[in-house]
Amino acid sequence: MRTPLIDRRDFLKASGAAFAASLAPAAWAKTLDADAVFATAYQRRDGSYGAAVLSEAGKLLHQVDLPDRGHDVTFDPVSGRSVVFARQPGTFFVAFDHTGKAEPQTIASLPDRHFFGHGVFSPDGALLYATENDFDNAAGMVGIYDARDGFRRLGEFPTHGVGPHELLLLDDGRTLAIANGGIETHPDFGRAEMNLSTMKPSLVFVDRVSGDLIESHELPPTLHQLSIRHMDTDATGAVWFGCQHRGPATETPSLVGKAERGKELQLLDMPEDVLGGFRNYIGSVAANRDAGTVAVSSPQGNTFAVFEAASGRIVSDQSLREVCGLAPDHAGFRATTGTGEILDPAGGTVEEADYVWDNHLLRIG
Repeated sequence: MRTPLIDRRDFLKASGAAFAASLAPAAWAKTLDADAVFATAYQRRDGSYGAAVLSEAGKLLHQVDLPDRGHDVTFDPVSGRSVVFARQPGTFFVAFDHTGKAEPQTIASLPDRHFFGHGVFSPDGALLYATENDFDNAAGMVGIYDARDGFRRLGEFPTHGVGPHELLLLDDGRTLAIANGGIETHPDFGRAEMNLSTMKPSLVFVDRVSGDLIESHELPPTLHQLSIRHMDTDATGAVWFGCQHRGPATETPSLVGKAERGKELQLLDMPEDVLGGFRNYIGSVAANRDAGTVAVSSPQGNTFAVFEAASGRIVSDQSLREVCGLAPDHAGFRATTGTGEILDPAGGTVEEADYVWDNHLLRIG
């Protein structure tokens, strides 16, 4: 584990409520100006991997080494711990606290499973749910882990699809939204996609307690190569999703859509110049509930766009090299790139010379 030298105020911002409660009043007062911190996976220029907690000013507050490339981070406000998942087809996740008081804990997948890079905690922080691949049977699974007992694996239930990627816990605290990308992979073949001609992506709602399927939503057969990958929920509870098209590059299908319980999937009709700029690839989706907006990014197209959740109207469309990570921040969005840049909502940029940021950015607080 490597922790950089930082000033005390910035360190306190990342400490979490449990740590702050143990501080003297004068020290506690220094945390009151903390709006949020952000977490993301990274790669250093020397080829090593890790996960970082960043301040609003883009300073490194805490970091933890990873054995291989990470993907997404999820946070448990109850314990103050985060979990960073390995990039597909990775076989580990690492749990760490932001104060550095406890050693990071690395958990391996079962021998016949691998992770897809995403997971969520239950509202009470007792359980961790992770998307996994039962690769011998080409079946998506959700692994269940006991976060209060060393992340002991308790069991699993199906995602009712192939190639699950991101999953969200909805506001009711019980329903999981799961993006089944529809792509069959096997670790013996790396990241090779083995069923592009027969893909069947879906977005499903599953009861996290019983594991029962609540609803399954599929795209039209003509869009069966539109892999549903990443999601976020807006203030109304609607699930916005982003896709990656695995068909011919000459095709430019809609890449962003909305899912709601009891309704058919709706694809967002974007202007051709904006849609074409994504180059058939959405890398991240983030909703700003306070502002009523949603942002989507494309590292392939070096662009990200913001639109109104209510109307679908494009608010902004911006070029930024290798942009992917997105998180709501005040009235806008913070973005990170594969070149090491951090863009704040006002358009200011910070660059860490030794770091490049991975696909996702999590706002904490």
